[in-house]
Amino acid sequence: VLCLPFLSQIYLLYHTPTRLTRPPCPLYNEKRSPVEAGGTGRNKMEFDVLWAALHGVSAYAELLKTPVMEQSRALVGSLAQGRGTEALEAYTQLFHLLRREGYQGLGDWLWDGLRYVESPYGTLAERGDSDPALENAARREVETFLLLARMDCDRYVGELSNLLPPVYAPVLAGLPRWRASAPFDFDGLTAFYQENGCGLFARYRAFVWDSGELIPVADPDCPRPEELMGYELQRGQVVANTQAMLEGHLVNNVLLFGDGGTGKSATVKSMLFRPGFGDLRLIEVQKEGLAQMPRLIRSLAGRRQKFILFIDDLAFDQDDNTYSIMKTILEGGLERRPANVAIYATSNRRHLVRQSFSDRAGDEVDAFETISEKTALAERFGLRIPYLTMSKADYLALVDHLAARAGVAMSAELLHAQAMTWEIRHAGRTPRTAQQFIASLSLQEKQ
Repeated sequence: VLCLPFLSQIYLLYHTPTRLTRPPCPLYNEKRSPVEAGGTGRNKMEFDVLWAALHGVSAYAELLKTPVMEQSRALVGSLAQGRGTEALEAYTQLFHLLRREGYQGLGDWLWDGLRYVESPYGTLAERGDSDPALENAARREVETFLLLARMDCDRYVGELSNLLPPVYAPVLAGLPRWRASAPFDFDGLTAFYQENGCGLFARYRAFVWDSGELIPVADPDCPRPEELMGYELQRGQVVANTQAMLEGHLVNNVLLFGDGGTGKSATVKSMLFRPGFGDLRLIEVQKEGLAQMPRLIRSLAGRRQKFILFIDDLAFDQDDNTYSIMKTILEGGLERRPANVAIYATSNRRHLVRQSFSDRAGDEVDAFETISEKTALAERFGLRIPYLTMSKADYLALVDHLAARAGVAMSAELLHAQAMTWEIRHAGRTPRTAQQFIASLSLQEKQ
């Protein structure tokens, strides 16, 4: 007796008139019995049909290339073709992969895979576009994945016992099981795409652009907005520019320049954790990766998320080849910058390029042109925000705040005196200097 409910689900996926994209064809020969095909009845027929359905996956073809799905297909295919030892190997490898990646069941893994592996349908739903053929294909394939996720391990083990000799009985009896469940459906998956997008940008918020590849950062080192002290005016400009981008406006590229340790980088990174900035993504780009940045910008166009391309400590020497590349990226190239992308850079140099007295008193006919050429790059940032050394009052107020948060027990007079002494011996009145001073006090108290 065949497992009619299982077979009918697969059959309907490919033969419901409203979903047809090709003439109907039978998934198996009804005149050929499972036993004649070398199988063992009901389970054999289920694996035949499921294996055929997995061969028809197109909208989620990238998902099939993952190790977990390769072993899943190998397991189903081996059982369908009566290859017991290969099926056993695929079963054990599949369990190993699921546990190594931290999943209790194949359905849990599929839920993440469908959301976080780039797919044509995920991109379609993210952008709010329409493609009935692609949507129908994705719907059928999700139903196939649901059937795979709900397949109980006892069915696999039962079929293995029919295919393998008795000597394997103790092995089969001790096989571990994964959970058979499906915590998703097509409508829920579509809603996720529409709200969060798909792929890596739906899963992570911070990335590093390295050698032409996006590397996700699961736990970025970004300060919370409430941890930042001072420079409220400067930080407010950055927040306003970022907020406008999140609202869909084409905004200015931003240059934060000034003394080291003033919190320029911290200001940019803190944008990730501001309330209401959930669609923001931060991509750190090293200076060595500037030449490949146009390709990165191109790939971000049309995504629902908004992107800050963050270049920290940007500076150029006189003969730096990447100088002209950066100028073209900011302005002057033929390609228009997408509205969902902005470049935020920090630098200790106001004009980004090292200047010397020879630039002003050199032997060039027009020295002004030489100077203008070197300041042209910084001027292509529409928003240039200075971060200068703090006033004495602001510096001591920050020291008081950090000391209270760290639980430092010291009179204000002594605390301020030591803070000023520390400032003289170090890099000036900056948030970094204040934090290092409080850290030294905490260490002294422990000793």
